[in-house]
Amino acid sequence: MIERIWSGRSWLYLLLLPFSALYGLISGLRWLSYKTGLSQSWKAPVPVVVVGNLTAGGNGKTPVVIWLVEQLQKKGYRVGVVSRGYGGKAENYPLLVTKNVTTAQAGDEPVLIHRRTGAPVAVAPKRVAAVKALLADTLLDIIVTDDGLQHYALQRDFEIAVIDGVRRFGNGWWLPAGPMRELSGRLNRVNAIVTNGGTPQTGELSMTLAGALAVNMVSGEKRAVNLISQAVAMAGIGHPPRFFATLQQLGADLQKEYPFADHQRYTEDQLRHLADANQNLLMTEKDAVKCFSFAQSNWWYLPVDAQLPQEKGQAMLREICSLLATNNNIK
Repeated sequence: MIERIWSGRSWLYLLLLPFSALYGLISGLRWLSYKTGLSQSWKAPVPVVVVGNLTAGGNGKTPVVIWLVEQLQKKGYRVGVVSRGYGGKAENYPLLVTKNVTTAQAGDEPVLIHRRTGAPVAVAPKRVAAVKALLADTLLDIIVTDDGLQHYALQRDFEIAVIDGVRRFGNGWWLPAGPMRELSGRLNRVNAIVTNGGTPQTGELSMTLAGALAVNMVSGEKRAVNLISQAVAMAGIGHPPRFFATLQQLGADLQKEYPFADHQRYTEDQLRHLADANQNLLMTEKDAVKCFSFAQSNWWYLPVDAQLPQEKGQAMLREICSLLATNNNIK
């Protein structure tokens, strides 16, 4: 239902417009407060790059964060990541993510990013606190924030907005009548726009998510998706149909599809009933990080990597690296 409302295919969004107007007013006043200096923002001693979005729901933001972290690491930079940690609840914040920190504490994205990149990751509702915790714990050259485009208390040196190229901005309204956290005019103030799928517009960098080898969650075996027989797919992400469509494009032998809410926590009993002994359960990597402790031998996950156009992607990377060239904390 919410997809129909946000896409403009249902007139029910009209009933929510007063609440959207209030949301927009509060959002605008908050930005203006930081812009005019009425509210204080904090400047980190190292460059900060924000990777965020304008809409609620999954846009492919985390793969862009991982791509950026890995690209900077290849160039020898020490990269830290901060996140709000949606879906997690820790006893104390800020929380530094280690191999012993669970998704129930930190949220799924921070654990996934740390697992994939090895970069130090800190989680806190206030990202300024997370950045300070990282800098106090380790020597870093640059900070990448997973989400936080609207978190103006933290000053940033470079902003990347990630857009779902298929759904884009729906009916264009603020929450809750539409999917917008900020209206599309906000794109005029970002440094780069990355479009996940669909057809990019002028000035946007097209991105695709690539992954063909699924990984067994118990043995670590890698296998082409089209060679996994009788697959049952599940996804607890912002837009599960995207994952199911990816599996179909890879030739998966799909028997059933189970969409779950984003950031949903799972139990062993809940998932064991999705696939019988003759079937294979196939999930996203974001789901897998929550399930390794009770994974079964017929459970698999599909890692995906962001692929950006070589020339434009490297141009964006050079612009980010130029921020480091003048920073005293560079190696």
